[in-house]
Amino acid sequence: MANVREYLRSKEKRKSGNRNINYKERIRSHKLTTFYRVLLGVLLVAAIAAILLVSWQNRSYSESIVTSSVPISKVEGSYYCSLGTSILTYSKDGANCMNSKGNVQWNQTYEMQNPMVDVNGSVVAIGDYNGRTIYVMNETGSMGEITTNMPIRNFCVARNGVVAAILDDADITRINLFDTAGNILVKAETTMDKSGYPIDMSISPNGELLAISYFYVDSGMMKTSIAFHNFGEVGQNQSSDRFVSGYDYQGTVVPFIKFINSSTVFAVADDRIMFFTGNQKPTSAAENLLGEEVQSIFYSDQYVGLVFLDTEGDAKYRLDVYNAEGRLVTSKKFDMEYKDIIFDKGDIVIYGETEYSVSNMQGVERFKAPFEETAYLFAPTEKTNRFIMMTQDAMNIIEMK
Repeated sequence: MANVREYLRSKEKRKSGNRNINYKERIRSHKLTTFYRVLLGVLLVAAIAAILLVSWQNRSYSESIVTSSVPISKVEGSYYCSLGTSILTYSKDGANCMNSKGNVQWNQTYEMQNPMVDVNGSVVAIGDYNGRTIYVMNETGSMGEITTNMPIRNFCVARNGVVAAILDDADITRINLFDTAGNILVKAETTMDKSGYPIDMSISPNGELLAISYFYVDSGMMKTSIAFHNFGEVGQNQSSDRFVSGYDYQGTVVPFIKFINSSTVFAVADDRIMFFTGNQKPTSAAENLLGEEVQSIFYSDQYVGLVFLDTEGDAKYRLDVYNAEGRLVTSKKFDMEYKDIIFDKGDIVIYGETEYSVSNMQGVERFKAPFEETAYLFAPTEKTNRFIMMTQDAMNIIEMK
């Protein structure tokens, strides 16, 4: 009898153990099922998002219409350019700024022989080569006026209105940093013997870093130096010219250098394009040799575009587009006689006086159409498919559909 009871107890234990095992297995199975369902849902959402993104990137337009038009008369000898979301008009006699509705937001009169304009986002600086006055404005009005006691050779403006100016003083090149009230924030100087002749310059958005391309002849050999000057705290402990880093290039000229964002600079030589990174002491990040002559340079805060003649004969021009890391992301061939190339919201916009085209960053053309009138400016707006077109007699808003 005892054996029977023992047998029954053992049987009950086995059944209980089996129930525990089955229960644990069911929990494990339920967890796995839930995990796979969640994973499948995530993959499905990602797939749908990818399909929508590809569809959006490859979307095409069938027509463009003028949604509004404001009568404006273009003055002889004047030029248009974008200033933030507004339009800047400038000439030898003055400048004004209009919003997208054609309303004049400010006027600035002056007399200049050779006006130089530098735009950084929604801030512009206007001065005369060899002159002694620089006007600083944004979209809403004047930010200040800078007067120098030496001739101006070059200048650039930061997004906060700080201006770096190269001033001529015989054998010494003065590099001064001004605030919008005209006060000198920092003074630096260099000489032809030490650094060479500055041929181009660019200032960081916050106004603390200045990049200069210096050209000089060393022992009969042509040489260019890219120098970075820091006007912030890091540069205080450096030499009198605030030099913090630089690179030399033998046998080449670097006529173009530009900050595209707070920590990225690119420079174009006659045989290469260089990228530098760093918001205190920029260092070389990428370098690509060029086998052809650069015809034009275009850029945004994310991309740099170089235009070449198409040597293969399939088209007249070729546009090579680099990202901020210095990597070639696309090449696009085109035949249009262009005025400007714009990188806007993932699009490449190429326009000339008589036509324009819109392509994605893979170079796939989405839309191409002629202008009914000569276009002096074709500028994107905050809306993806809407542009401002400046003609001889009007400001038109064009929308693609």
